[in-house]
Amino acid sequence: MHTHIENTPPGPRAQADRSAITGWGADLDHANRPAYPMERTPPRLHNLHWDQPSPQAANVEVLVSTERPGITPVFGTTLPPRGLSGSLRRLAFKASENDLRRWMLLLLADRIDVVEGLLQDLARGHVPNVLGEMGIAAEWRHNRRALVGKLLLLAALATAAALIAKTFRDDAPLRRLPHRNAQLR
Repeated sequence: MHTHIENTPPGPRAQADRSAITGWGADLDHANRPAYPMERTPPRLHNLHWDQPSPQAANVEVLVSTERPGITPVFGTTLPPRGLSGSLRRLAFKASENDLRRWMLLLLADRIDVVEGLLQDLARGHVPNVLGEMGIAAEWRHNRRALVGKLLLLAALATAAALIAKTFRDDAPLRRLPHRNAQLR
């Protein structure tokens, strides 16, 4: 079957002394494996009264992949699709699992869901501690150099965006187009 391996002469690494390597060949002889008696194939479940477990009741909308025929017997219901993020998730689940657009839409839906959650907190009168939840204090304590670099990059990007916006605002005033009834010179 593997004639190319059998016909290949062993290289210098194959002839090296492996006895000095701790644990080398432990899987060769079962007597050298202390856990071997405990390693066994788990017993199969015989005499069950069902072929498949009874399915979980779907009391919220559950998004189903296009590549599986039905809903799995057990699924999560803690975050049903809602709002704009839910619409994006529904759109993403129409695509195949190997389509990059599906995963990009799901990532975008996650980001939008965060913003929706912040707006929902504000609507309830709760002001979220965004900086605390992002771990800024821990980053300052344990990885100060990276945090300063990120803040400098953020400041540079904000400055560049402000300058670009200013140049668009300060551009030459809009020229009025001549009225269509005016004489062309």
